[in-house]
Amino acid sequence: MENSPYHQKKKSPKRWIVVLVGLCLSLGISPTEARRIHLTPEQQSQLGKVNSILVRVLALTEKGPTDSTIFIKTITTRLQELNYTVVSDATQPHDIEFKVKCEERKTWTGTSTTGGDVDLADAPDRLWKGPACLLTYQLEHRDLEWKKEIRTSFSDAVQAAQKAKGSTAGQYAMTQLNQRLAEYEFPILLSAEWGQVDRLLQLLENPKTTRLRKAKILSVLSELNSEEALPKLTQLLGSTDLQQEIINALGGAGIDSIPLLIDFFQTNSESRIRAEAAKALGTIAAKSGDPRTIPPLVQYVTTILPGLKSSEDIDFPLLTEVVWAIGKSRWEASLEPIGKLQEKVWLIFDNSKEMATLREATSWTYKQLDLDGHVS
Repeated sequence: MENSPYHQKKKSPKRWIVVLVGLCLSLGISPTEARRIHLTPEQQSQLGKVNSILVRVLALTEKGPTDSTIFIKTITTRLQELNYTVVSDATQPHDIEFKVKCEERKTWTGTSTTGGDVDLADAPDRLWKGPACLLTYQLEHRDLEWKKEIRTSFSDAVQAAQKAKGSTAGQYAMTQLNQRLAEYEFPILLSAEWGQVDRLLQLLENPKTTRLRKAKILSVLSELNSEEALPKLTQLLGSTDLQQEIINALGGAGIDSIPLLIDFFQTNSESRIRAEAAKALGTIAAKSGDPRTIPPLVQYVTTILPGLKSSEDIDFPLLTEVVWAIGKSRWEASLEPIGKLQEKVWLIFDNSKEMATLREATSWTYKQLDLDGHVS
């Protein structure tokens, strides 16, 4: 009875969810992006021009509202690092409203229509009941469903304050949340959300910007698909120790970066750099379908196949990224070498995690390429 068509039909929605998520990943789209609220061209244009930001902060302890001055000062300083103009008076002209709600004990328990604790680590967590700040923004009084949440390392402010032998629980929670705001890169995330690549590039060029912050900027640039960033990323490649992060960002810079990425993949001596270049080419292949992306990767597989006799002959990080990337776009000449590679990796006796991942990549890619197999 369990295997009857009736029961199989009842289970099919779950399989469709898996298929949908897999399709999003194969196209280079994260589940979060797939659920992103739609922005009209007019809204995108408005966000791209945002300069003046009205900051509104509500700070709540268990005893009621408390002074929010420290939060406003911190937020203002952080936003000014990206050259935004900050106002705190709603009667003053402003392009957008940035709202922050900080609580000693979080009371918001629902989930938004485009986010939640199933997404990123800094998305609102409906299970968290400790100190937290919810960050949102409104364009012309409309919430565009961008929500981020910062939380303290402790869930009980009373116990934490007693252990620190400091101020009251409410004051201690607010102080710790303010420290998190001073560390959290919400200005970079907002600039990326609004498509303001120029501000990100200016911060990237600033000699005072730390290496860690530069890596964060490059991380968000990799998701923006911005051709505007290409010249600066190309310039930075030869003068920084962030090559791996820059190459990853090039994957989001559009088809104009393809020749540069192919050159890095074919000529660089470092395996990790070549792996990042392969990954970036796969990202571009998924988004654009440009036929130039895949042949260099297939050529690599074809070249190494004769020498694959044991695990010692495999550069696992590099080959695995190459195989994943090949599956992002169907090129007819890919099927035969991927099929041979799949046979070889299963014949080699190796139960390591690296081999398991490579086998998974080859199986997935072969299925993506084998259209006849899909039809049958």
